[in-house]
Parts: sequence; structure tokens; C-alpha cells
Amino acid sequence: MTRTAGRPRSEEARLAVLHAADDLLVEGGYAKLTMKGIAERAGVGRQTIYRWWQSKAEILLEASRSDAERELQTEPQATPHDDVVVFLTALVTFLTTSDAGLAYRALLGEAQHDEAVAELLRSVDVLGDAAAAVLTRLRDRGEFHRTVDGQVTAELVGPVVYRVLAHDWRGDADTIAASASAFLRY
Repeated sequence: MTRTAGRPRSEEARLAVLHAADDLLVEGGYAKLTMKGIAERAGVGRQTIYRWWQSKAEILLEASRSDAERELQTEPQATPHDDVVVFLTALVTFLTTSDAGLAYRALLGEAQHDEAVAELLRSVDVLGDAAAAVLTRLRDRGEFHRTVDGQVTAELVGPVVYRVLAHDWRGDADTIAASASAFLRY
């Protein structure tokens, strides 16, 4: 995300833009989301938005990332299996009920035919970073022995993302527990 030099960001304006983008996405979908609409809803000028973000995709990614950091952060559990189950449950909830999760899903869809959005998603691994935090915690406790990298985090989040996107899956305890067990067996 490229920002030009100038006045520092107003945190109040930044949050208003992020919330406006989320709200408008929920109301009308990605195709109807415009920079002008975001500016109007946020009560800021379009020049303010363009000073900080180059596209609506950048705004949505920032909103998703900041919310994902909070919504996908999990407390340590008694066992590695429980740690992974709690994380996968949070991931399903994020992808299926959170406005930020909806924004992330919209970006994934848009990335299928917009190379700029695809590149943006490659530059910031929202879900992989959250998974890496859990797996690193397990490594630090001596309970996970694989290298924590993009391949491993994709193996953890990929099946959930696929189920949610392809099957409108809302998660169930048995499938989540089985996914956690399968992942930890590798």
C-alpha cells in the first residue's frame, strides 16, 4: 500500500473510511463499492482517501487485516489439537460472519480476474499470518516441529477457506476437529 508524503493520517478519518468500506460492501457488494461512496459515507474528501490508498481493494485489505489480527487471535490451549481447533473455529467465524471476513472473501473473488487485486493479496497474507502466530506458539512450546512458512499455513487454512467458499460451509465441531487432527498428523 503506497502512501504519499504529506500530513499524517487522522486516525479518526482512517477508521471512518475502513468502517464505511465495510458497511458499503455489506450493503451493495464489491462491484457497487466506489471510492466516492466510501468518502461520502466516511465524511471525508476523496483526496483524503487517494492520499492513503490507491484502490478500494487496498482499503478493504487494510480493514480485513486489522480486524483479522483481532478476530483470529486465540488464547493458548491445553493441547496442540485444542489450539488448532480454537483457531479453525475462529477462522470459520471470521470468514462467515464478520464484515471483515466478507471483505476478505470479496477480495479473493475479485483476485480471480483482477491481477492488481491478486498481487495485493499476495503481498499481505492475512489468514496465513494469523495461522503462523498459532503455529509459532506451538513451536515455542515444543509441540509443533515443522517450519512455519507459507506452505504450512496454507495447509492449515486452505481446507477451511475452500469449504467456506465452495460449499458455503458454516463449520461444525466434528469437521473442525478432524481437520485439526489431519493437519497435526503431517
